[in-house]
Parts: sequence; structure tokens; C-alpha cells
Amino acid sequence: MIPYLIEIFIFLIGLCIGSFLNVCIYRLPASQSIVHPRSKCPNCDTLIPFYDNIPLFSYLWLKGRCRRCQTKISPRYPIVELLGGLFALGIYMKFGLDIATLIYYVFIAALLTVTFIDIDHRIIPDVITLPGIPICFAASFALPAITYKDALLGILAGGGSLFLVAWLYSLITKKEGMGGGDIKLLAMIGAIVGWQGVFFTIFVASLAGTLAGFAVMLQSRKGMKLAVPFGPFLSIGAIAYIFFGTQLINWYFNLLR
Repeated sequence: MIPYLIEIFIFLIGLCIGSFLNVCIYRLPASQSIVHPRSKCPNCDTLIPFYDNIPLFSYLWLKGRCRRCQTKISPRYPIVELLGGLFALGIYMKFGLDIATLIYYVFIAALLTVTFIDIDHRIIPDVITLPGIPICFAASFALPAITYKDALLGILAGGGSLFLVAWLYSLITKKEGMGGGDIKLLAMIGAIVGWQGVFFTIFVASLAGTLAGFAVMLQSRKGMKLAVPFGPFLSIGAIAYIFFGTQLINWYFNLLR
């Protein structure tokens, strides 16, 4: 019974962290403090009491509406909370009670924040990626899966590869293509997953981005002029590598033998 209690506890902690990520997603692009003031309804400015701010439960209890003004609350909030809980549980089940669990979860939490900010505002905040690069590099010393040399090569491969792509695109088309935020994000990712993880991330991100781009274009009149943020797909690729990357790479090379 105790293992189940631990898993439930970790899931609940993840839900609470997901609630905090919602605050970051809303406030960081507006350059607002993520510590104070307390959360409030964006429509009527009513401060949200603690019993209306319980992850998942409050949204379901209030039927997705503000208690006072009855304005609909975006389903984004419980989705992010649920992702926070599921990833916390998933990382724990894969790595157990280990320092790697904490490092990978904090990293995934940062990627979730980046993903939803990029979807909403088409920006990847430097306040996450710039300090994230040295922090992730320092954290790599505690990860058994990579060495500090792999992490350093991952930073160079991540930032360098996208910088080269962006430079070549700008040189050929005379237009700005990939933003600097994506370059810094992939450098941060490289510090955690190493150079092998960078190429895996780029492959998965490119594949997922292409499929999503075609799907969106089919539903839009803008066609090829439609801009699709790449940050969420880089995040998907990095998270996929953490959970399945090594196994998939080994499987692929075994097929080639």
C-alpha cells in the first residue's frame, strides 16, 4: 500500500506545481511577479480564495467558471495542472526516488511553461532559457545518463545547429525564419539530454511540426504563410527523449545490424 500512497502523493504534488506553472505562463510574458499578488479572476478582478484554487478539483466543482462573475475559465488551466501531475508520476515511475527524478521534472516543468507561452505569444522567454543553460549544465553532473562533456557538446550542437539553420534561411530568403528563442531553448535542452538527445529532439520536433503544420494549413486560408511556433515541438522531442530516447535509438541501430 505504501508505494501507492507515494505515487498518489507525487501526483498531487505535481498537480500543485502545474497550478504554479499556470501562474508563470500567464505572468512571465507580461513581466509580472510570479510570487505576488494572489491570483484573481481576469474578468472581475476578484481575488481567488484558496478553496477555489485547488488543482483540478476547483475547476470541476465550479464547472469551469468564476464563482462571482460566472465567466468561463480556460480549460488550459486544468490541462496544465494535469500534465504537471502526470509527468511527476511518470518521471518517478521511470527513475524512482533519485536526484535524476527531480532534475528531469524541473526541466520538464520549464518546457511546459515555454510551450504554452510560445503557443500564446510566439515568444520563448529569456528569463527561462538563459539561466536555464548554465543551470542545466550544472545539473548534468548529477545525471548518470550523460557526462559533462556530453552536456557541453549538447549545448554547442543544440544552439549551433539551429543558429546555422536560421542563418542559412536568412541568407537565402532575406527573411528572418527561426527565432533566437528556439536557439537558446535547444541549447538548454542539449545541456540535459546531450548531443545524441539534441539530434533526436530535432528529428521528433521536425516530424511533429511538419505534421501539425500540414494539419493547421488544411484548416486555414493562410496556407504556407501561416507561422507555427517551433518551441512546443522541441519540448515534445526533448520529453520524448527522456522517456523513450535511449530505447528507440538502440532499437534503430539494432535494425541496421
